[in-house]
Amino acid sequence: MDGIEIVTLVIIGANALFSFKGFSDTAFFERYKFSIGGINSGQKDRMLTSGFLHVDISHLLFNMLTLYFFADVVIGGFGPIKFLIIYFISLVAGSLLALFFHKNEPQYSAVGASGAVTGILYSAILLQPGMDLYLYFIPIPIPAYVIGIGYLLYSIYGMKKRLGNIGHTAHFGGAIGGYAATLLFNPDLVFTSTLMVVLLAIPIIILFVMEKTGKI
Repeated sequence: MDGIEIVTLVIIGANALFSFKGFSDTAFFERYKFSIGGINSGQKDRMLTSGFLHVDISHLLFNMLTLYFFADVVIGGFGPIKFLIIYFISLVAGSLLALFFHKNEPQYSAVGASGAVTGILYSAILLQPGMDLYLYFIPIPIPAYVIGIGYLLYSIYGMKKRLGNIGHTAHFGGAIGGYAATLLFNPDLVFTSTLMVVLLAIPIIILFVMEKTGKI
């Protein structure tokens, strides 16, 4: 594709606009971040608006760069409208999973487009399972599906151990949203990429088995 798609620019612009507003306006940031207490009090809009806020510039840049690298794969596979649908399904799925796992923690809060971006990443892997990615500390190409699966397994570990100030639950929920929406829009993948569909489902199954058995 020639250059960045307009729809990707719009999403990046919206994230930048709301994030910079939040950087300089604490009241705005506090009102629209993901907050269990706020959501339980009736402010359901936080489940969407929090996906356009970021903690700082590095947080914003990381998410938008990741989106930039994978958006074209999804747009090329589905077109801009379905790309947007997958993006927002992933964003909301991330918030729903965070709400499910932290519903009894009124102090829990989070911000960031990571859930939506992880959903786009997972969608891109399903569409192009032969993609190779490079990690800056490993000088050899790594299959994208290995990174995707590994990242979700790490997210499960992060959720269990409460590692860092990171919304592991939203990342995982976003991946589920991207996975489900991609299969909804292209169910033939179940037959044409059966192995990849099964492999990418493994971390999702592990998470819900662990939740059901009380191990997370």
